Amino acid sequence: MARHGGGRGWYGKVVGAALGVTVLAAGAAVWTAQAGAVGGSAPKATASAKPGSDVKPVAVTIVHASDKGARGVNITIDDGPDPVWTPQVLDVLREYGVKATFCIVGTQAQAHPDLVKKVVAAGHRLCDHSVSHDTTMDKKSQAYQSQQILDAERMITEASGGVRPMYYRAPGGAFTPYSRKLAASRGMRPLGWNVDTKDFEQPGTDAIVATVERELPNGPTLLFHDAGGDRSQTVEALRRVLPRLKEQGYSFGFPVR
Repeated sequence: MARHGGGRGWYGKVVGAALGVTVLAAGAAVWTAQAGAVGGSAPKATASAKPGSDVKPVAVTIVHASDKGARGVNITIDDGPDPVWTPQVLDVLREYGVKATFCIVGTQAQAHPDLVKKVVAAGHRLCDHSVSHDTTMDKKSQAYQSQQILDAERMITEASGGVRPMYYRAPGGAFTPYSRKLAASRGMRPLGWNVDTKDFEQPGTDAIVATVERELPNGPTLLFHDAGGDRSQTVEALRRVLPRLKEQGYSFGFPVR
């Protein structure tokens, strides 16, 4: 999600989680990473005897590229899941056969685990978007950053039924060298964006579509939102953008890892 609104944004007072690094007790189950397949049923979770033994570190650099190559586009959906808007976004994606990356807020995952499972079952990928969407977390302590990243990873994994997030997107782009290294050590590639549609400002469907068309030459990763307010403009914009990009010869993929 783009940095806007200051402070903790609309999630500001949702979470009362204690600060500090989440430590998994010895013997706790740790789930395998999400499968790379983009279709079929949801991946099945399998417990590991050694916590963390199944986690493969990834690159610490912020990724933008698509696994579909030069004509690839990555659709990323931030801040949900939301019981009103996420199902509508999923319907549009299914209608056009597009897979997306959902950057999920920990508190939202905890509140709506059924929707997280639906995202996974539809073949989309998960991204850790922190516990409480604090856009100032780059100015906070490493212990606080750890709590936000690791607790969200746990919340999302539990809500999904055992599928781990494959990426980490800092709220508002508030990455730090420490947060990138921590996420990458947990197998979550830091994820940026190239096209900020500004749909959170509700500028109108026409404006959202125009932003995509104007800024797509900047890179393949597009930023939309499925929570945080009325997202009817986002749903309609996706309904217009997805077939248009297909007609222009673009393919929809996932950020490279």
